Amino acid sequence: MTAALSMQGVCKQYEDFRLQDIDLTLPTGQIMGLVGVNGAGKSTLLRLLMGLVRADRGEVEVFGQRLPEAQVAVKRDIGYASDDMRLYPGQTLRWHMDFIRGIYPGWDEAYAQDLVKRFDLKPQQKLGGTSHGQRVKALLLLMLARHPRLLLLDEPTTGLDPVARGEVLEALGYVLRDEERSVLFSSHNTADIEQLADSITFLHAGRIVASEDKETFLDRWRRVVCQGEPGDALRALPGLHSLRHSAPIVELKTGAYNDSLAATLATLGLMVTSVEPMSLEDIFVTTVRGGGKA
Repeated sequence: MTAALSMQGVCKQYEDFRLQDIDLTLPTGQIMGLVGVNGAGKSTLLRLLMGLVRADRGEVEVFGQRLPEAQVAVKRDIGYASDDMRLYPGQTLRWHMDFIRGIYPGWDEAYAQDLVKRFDLKPQQKLGGTSHGQRVKALLLLMLARHPRLLLLDEPTTGLDPVARGEVLEALGYVLRDEERSVLFSSHNTADIEQLADSITFLHAGRIVASEDKETFLDRWRRVVCQGEPGDALRALPGLHSLRHSAPIVELKTGAYNDSLAATLATLGLMVTSVEPMSLEDIFVTTVRGGGKA
């Protein structure tokens, strides 16, 4: 089966930033979370996938068609939403729905009406008088109702208050599971990614430092607390990303946890007192502080 998107050896150079050596594949029907701090290159990567900019080197394909050459044909199958996209404040949601329907022949009015109810929107209300959360949901409706095969979501929950963010994520999660769509969800908010994604990709300083199935990725990371005195050999432990010592407590964070780790640490003079799973946020911060290697 053709992948929803593929990037091989992609580089893009700007005056003060470089996206470099990007190898990324999103299987059809999967939701991938793209995690990175502001300035990591997430938006540049998505613009390459939209055909808005041309890679300096490498190949970019969406559904087997190369970009930017095939961008006109490919964009019929792409839905894009970003936190900085703007709707016309003086027009109603109904006006926007009719506008999009006139452009995309695949517009599904029955599905749009279902989303209006699901998102609790008022089609006759001018968007200038709605909250930021309602405008985000309106933007998602306009994108989803034309049934794009690939969704590119660039920080869609940025700026939302906790209640609105929860509503958008709940609605988005329900819709994404309702139909089989391929999704690349970009965010610096790891909680959003952890809630929605099937796989995780970490982008740091223009490079991919990890890309893996979410459950497998989370399963191999642990915070391990020990008692003892750490020796020099401990720092060579495979997968070690963080080491803190406050006698007699030693805290390790590892990305290569397995059931034999306690025995290995015992040979180094350390007794394990607790092993805890790590959140995606903790893993990401640990990775970035450790130099961007996961």
